Amino acid sequence: MISRDGFRPRIGVPYRTREEELKGDFAKLESYIGWLRRSGAEAVVVSLGLSSLHLEKIAQTLDGILLTGSPADINPSLFGAPKHARCAEADAERERIDFALLKHCVAELKPILAICYGMQSLNVFFGGDLVQDIATEVGTEIEHDWDDAPGAPDRTHAIAIEPDSRLAQLAGGSEASVNSSHHQAIGRPGRDLRVVSRASDGVIEAVEWTGGGNWVMGVQWHPERMPEADALSRGLFGDLIGVACMRKTPARA
Repeated sequence: MISRDGFRPRIGVPYRTREEELKGDFAKLESYIGWLRRSGAEAVVVSLGLSSLHLEKIAQTLDGILLTGSPADINPSLFGAPKHARCAEADAERERIDFALLKHCVAELKPILAICYGMQSLNVFFGGDLVQDIATEVGTEIEHDWDDAPGAPDRTHAIAIEPDSRLAQLAGGSEASVNSSHHQAIGRPGRDLRVVSRASDGVIEAVEWTGGGNWVMGVQWHPERMPEADALSRGLFGDLIGVACMRKTPARA
C-alpha cells in the first residue's frame, strides 16, 4: 500500500550472502524487491560489507526490514550447538548485518518480516535454537527441502495456523498452502516468539513476536515466490508496509 500522502516506506533488504553480493548475483534478491515495490515500498538493498557506523546511519533512514532467505546456514555456535554434518557453511557478514538490523528495529519499533533463513536468524537473535537438518533430526514424510528445476512451479504443503494470530487474519483462516525450500527450522523458539503455525509433522512454519509494541513476523516458506494472486503473500507484504507507513521514522515524517 502507498499512504494517502504518497509516502513510500524504505524497507531494508540485506543481500542473501556476501559471496553473491561480490559476484553481482542479484537474481534471487529481485523477487523480494519486486514484491516490496508492487506493495508500495522503496526497497533499500543493504550491503553485507558495511562498517558498523555506516550501517547504523543507513538503519536510521529505514522504516522497516525484510530479512531474506539464504543458501548459508547460521553458525551453530551462536546457539550453543556443535555443527551437524549437513549444516552448510555460515556467512558471518550476513549474521552481523541481520543482528544489527534486528537490534535497531526492535529498539526503534520498526516492523520486521523475516523469511526462511531470515526467520531462523530472527529466532537465534532472540536466544532460540535451530533444527540443523530436518530430514535426519525430525523424520518426516514432508519434503521441506524441495529443489525444483528452474522455472518449475514450487510444490506446496499444508500448514495449520493459530486462529487468534495476526497470521490467521492475513490468511483468512486457520489453514493455508505454502511452498518450501529449507532443510533447517526453528527448534526452541526464542524469547517472546510465539509459534503461530506448524506443518503436520510439527515443523514450525511461522512465529510472531509478543514482546509488545512492534510488528514482527517470521515465516519459513517463501511468500516472495508465490503467485501475485496469493492472498497470504499479499497480506504479509501489505501488512509490513502498512505498519511501516504508520510508524515512519521521524527523520522522514
